[in-house]
Amino acid sequence: MWQETKHGLYKQFNFENFRDAFAFMTKVAALAEQYDHHPRWENEWNVVQIWLITHEADGNITEKDREMAKAIDETFAGPSPEKLDTSALEHHDKVKLFADGGSRGNPGPSSSGFVILDMNDKVLVDKGVYLGITTNNQAEYTALKLGLEEAHKMGIQEVEIYMDSLLVINQMNGIFKIRNRDLWPIHDAIKTLAKQFKHVSFSHVPREFNKLADAAVNRATDEELNTRTQNKE
Repeated sequence: MWQETKHGLYKQFNFENFRDAFAFMTKVAALAEQYDHHPRWENEWNVVQIWLITHEADGNITEKDREMAKAIDETFAGPSPEKLDTSALEHHDKVKLFADGGSRGNPGPSSSGFVILDMNDKVLVDKGVYLGITTNNQAEYTALKLGLEEAHKMGIQEVEIYMDSLLVINQMNGIFKIRNRDLWPIHDAIKTLAKQFKHVSFSHVPREFNKLADAAVNRATDEELNTRTQNKE
């Protein structure tokens, strides 16, 4: 579903690989020429994010953007991330879990996001959850917990976890002590949850390698704040 954000009409499209993502962008480029309406977009491997605004209308969202969005949807052959049904997915014993959390204000409006991929990097689940007012660390830990809970529901046996939060990863690996007592309960809950898997590993990655989970975080927060703004109007 397209979302009205401060940066324009927005939607994220997920594909199985870069080849399919690039083919989609080629089709959208042809549409842009046809409609004389060129989007802003970003591509990271198998993910394409698109923002639509009407420059002639001072960068506001107009009917021209909605028509372009409809045409792009008709071009897109696969399901949107929010429509993925994990109950229909083939079974996987081992997956990769990328998790992230963010607070705009710290504390402030916060969301958690996680993406589960198979070992061939095919996206199985892409989810963002708005949390309310929390801190960055609370949002990071919650993302990890939600991702593990989802993996457990899918019957996964082994999980390779990747996060760009060095604090969370080192605390989960027992390298750093947890000085913030507010994090003790969720840390203990994750430790208990991890024992239900055959194997769980925690690895740190640079932020640029965690863009899928980061996008899920921003998507959830933008949608919540946009809904609030619309309700006030």
